Amino acid sequence: MTSSILGELKIGNLTARLPIIQGGMGIGVSLSGLAAAVANEGGIGIIAAAGIGTLESDYSTNWFEANSRALKREINKARELTKGIIGVNIMVALSDYVDLVKTAIAEKIDIIFSGAGMPLDLPSFLHEGDQTKLVPIVSSARAAGLICKKWLDKFNYLPDAIVVEGPRAGGHLGFKEDQLNDPAFSLEKLVTDVINTVKPYIDKYLKPIPVIAAGGIYTGADIRKFLQLGASGVQMATRFVTTHECDASTKFKQAYIDARQDDIIIIKSPVGMPGRAIRSPFTDSVSSGTKVPYHCSSHCLKTCDNVHSPYCITWALVSAKRGDFNHGFAFAGENAWRATEIVSVKQVVDNIKAEYRELA
Repeated sequence: MTSSILGELKIGNLTARLPIIQGGMGIGVSLSGLAAAVANEGGIGIIAAAGIGTLESDYSTNWFEANSRALKREINKARELTKGIIGVNIMVALSDYVDLVKTAIAEKIDIIFSGAGMPLDLPSFLHEGDQTKLVPIVSSARAAGLICKKWLDKFNYLPDAIVVEGPRAGGHLGFKEDQLNDPAFSLEKLVTDVINTVKPYIDKYLKPIPVIAAGGIYTGADIRKFLQLGASGVQMATRFVTTHECDASTKFKQAYIDARQDDIIIIKSPVGMPGRAIRSPFTDSVSSGTKVPYHCSSHCLKTCDNVHSPYCITWALVSAKRGDFNHGFAFAGENAWRATEIVSVKQVVDNIKAEYRELA
């Protein structure tokens, strides 16, 4: 098939005919259903590994094995649904990060996207003959440069691409709260800085390192802007939530549609980072000082203060994914309030192409 009006995205020997990566959304929001639908439209579909084990009946007693089992199953389900490019998002902060990376590679996943920490040892898990591409997610040019240097020195390997996630993204943010609206940390500046940082490696080692812009990208106009800045593609998550194929509940999707602009708030997460979410009765309760008793059996996130935290973020997100906003909340990007209806992934992609074409 030919590429779209937006052009192609090449990552190693993989070519997506649409330069869009569907962002990974954890706790079961982006699984095989959404990932396969995006891949079928020519983009790169992503299964998120974080909390994927909550799909299993033994998740509360066998957390880590449940995660690996569920990840394997979702990769295989996606393969049954598409011949397109499928990746997984595995956060460095996950306590079972190593097991999930090994599982994904063993299942011959096309691409591993890895952020929420520095994936400095990620290439060590590849063996001769493995074709899985490795793509770190960074929030600064400094991090991109450090990863390139460390991977090259230790493993003679350069990233197959780099995702640059800015402060307008949903979920946990790799910035301090006072940086979120600071022009010095705008995605436009970050993308330009990362492109300039990786260029010497590209020139010296003759290996393409596509830079992917992420965080707050919602329209075809947004995509055009970042492609013109020199990005090779974009990562989008929020816009794909309100699709029929998204793996979350209808009530979860409706929360996006019902949200007003001032409902998109910054919360203080138990993992020690700011996060962008949709306001809910649960966030109101926690912000007023309510502590929600819980028992942590897995310590699933390395950075979570599971002793002093006022609530368990995993179960808050699971509750929301199931549509219970009295006991949870939905992470969302800055533009979540712009959603107006639930449509198909194909319709989203067609709309994005139309928006892009309007500026041609």
